[in-house]
Amino acid sequence: MDKLNLLAALPEIVLLVVACVVLLADVFKSRHGQAQGIDRLALIALLAPLFALLSQVGTPVQYAFGGMYLSDDLARLLKICALVATAVSLLYARGYVADRQLYRGEFYTLAMFSLLGQMVMISANNLLVIYLGLELMSLSLYALAALRRDSGRATEAAIKYFVLGALASGFLLYGMSMLYGGTGSLDLPDIAKALSTGQANRTVMVFGVVFIVAGLAFKFGAVPFHMWVPDVYQGTPTAVTLLIAGAPKLAAFAITFRILAEGLIGVAADWQQMLTVLCVASLVVGNLVAIAQTNLKRMLAYSTIAQVGFVLLGLLSGVIGGDAAAAPDAYSASLFYIITYVLTTLGTFGLIQLLARQGFEAEEISDLRGLNRRSPWMAFIALILMFSLAGIPPTVGFYAKLAVLQSVVHAGMLWLAVVAVLASLVGAFYYLRVVKTLYFDEPEDTSRLAPDASARAAMAINGALILGLGLAPSGLMTLCVQAIRQALTT
Repeated sequence: MDKLNLLAALPEIVLLVVACVVLLADVFKSRHGQAQGIDRLALIALLAPLFALLSQVGTPVQYAFGGMYLSDDLARLLKICALVATAVSLLYARGYVADRQLYRGEFYTLAMFSLLGQMVMISANNLLVIYLGLELMSLSLYALAALRRDSGRATEAAIKYFVLGALASGFLLYGMSMLYGGTGSLDLPDIAKALSTGQANRTVMVFGVVFIVAGLAFKFGAVPFHMWVPDVYQGTPTAVTLLIAGAPKLAAFAITFRILAEGLIGVAADWQQMLTVLCVASLVVGNLVAIAQTNLKRMLAYSTIAQVGFVLLGLLSGVIGGDAAAAPDAYSASLFYIITYVLTTLGTFGLIQLLARQGFEAEEISDLRGLNRRSPWMAFIALILMFSLAGIPPTVGFYAKLAVLQSVVHAGMLWLAVVAVLASLVGAFYYLRVVKTLYFDEPEDTSRLAPDASARAAMAINGALILGLGLAPSGLMTLCVQAIRQALTT
C-alpha cells in the first residue's frame, strides 16, 4: 500500500485548488468593482474535479495516507452525486442570490469548501479523517446559514444550527474516543478486525456505539435529534437551505455506512436496535407533524425527517441474526433511496427558488395556489416531485420505498414494514394537499412566470430523471449494489 498516493485524493486536491481560484477571483473583481461572473466561474470550476472523478471510474480500489483515505466505487459514486447536486444547487441559486445580494463570492466559495468536506467524509477510512471532513463541511454550512446578517430569522437559525451541530460533533468525537479506547485504533478496518477476533473491550464499544449513533442521528436529523431541522430549513435563505438539505445527506450516509456497516459490523445487533427506535420515531413524528404545517419549507423539513426513517430502514435490515448475507441488498436499497431523495430535494427547493422573486419568498403552501394556470410546466414538475416524495408510481420514490421495504420484509421485520407503509399513507396526505393547491385553488397572483433558461433546463432534467429512474431504475440500482458489495469485501 502506497503511504501517500496523492492520485487517490486527486478530485479533492483539484477541488481545493479551484475553490481557492474562485475565492481569489472574487477578491480581485470586488476590488475593481466587478462583482459579476463569479457564479459562472464557480460552475465552470466544478467541472475540473468532476473530470478528475470520472478518470478514476473503473480503476481498482486506491488507498492514500497510510490507508486512512480510500477511493472505491462507493466513494466515486457518492462524490459524483454530491458534486452534481452542489452544481445544480448553485445553478438554481443564481437568480435568487442575485436578487437578495447575498455576498455572492462568499456564497459560492463556502459552497465549494462544504463540498470538499463532504468528499473527504465520503472517502474517509479513519475516524479522525471522518471528523476532519465533517467539521470542514459543517463550518462552511454554518457560515452559509449566517450570510444574511440583516435577517433576524436567518441569524437565529444559524445560531441553532451551530449550537446543535457542535453538540452532535461532540457526541461523535466522544464516541470515537471510546472506540479508540476499546480497540486501540482509529482505522475502521482495524476496529472491525478487533471486534471479529474478540480483542476489543465489548462494554466500552457498546457505550461508544451509543454516542456514535446519537451523533449520526443529529447529522441525519432523525427523531429525537431533529430539533434543528425545521427551524434551519425555514430560517435560512432557500438557496442555503438547498445546500444544507441536498448533498450533505449523501456524506451523512457515507460516514454512517463506513462506521456502522464497515467498522462496527461486529456489534450490529446493538446499533440495529438503536436504529429501529430512531426509524420508527422519525417515520411517525415526521409525517404526523408535517400535516399541521402551512409553511412549505417547514413541511419539507418534517418530510425530510420522515424520509430519513426509510434510509435507516435499509441500514438496520442488513444483518439478520448475525448473518450478513443480505447486507449488500439492504444497504444498496438504502443507498439508492438517499441518492434519489437528494435528486427530489434538488427539485423541490429549486422550484421554491424559481417561484421567488425580489421582495417575495414562495415559502407558504398558499403561495402555490393556481400555479397550473400561471405555468402548467412548473406545476407538472411540482406534481412529479410531490408524487415521488409520497412514493406514488411511476416516480422513482415508489421504487425506492419498495426496495427498502423488501429488504425489511426479507429481514423478518414485517411489523416494521407495516409501520413504514402506514406512516407513508399519512405522509401522502400533505403531499397531495400541495398538488390540490397547485391545480384546484384560485391563484392570488396571475402574472406569468419566466425563470432563467438554465434553471428551467435543470428543472426539466430533474423532473425527467425522477420519472425516468422510476420507469427504469435497474441501472442506478446495479451501480449501488456493485458499490456496496465492493465496499463490504475490501
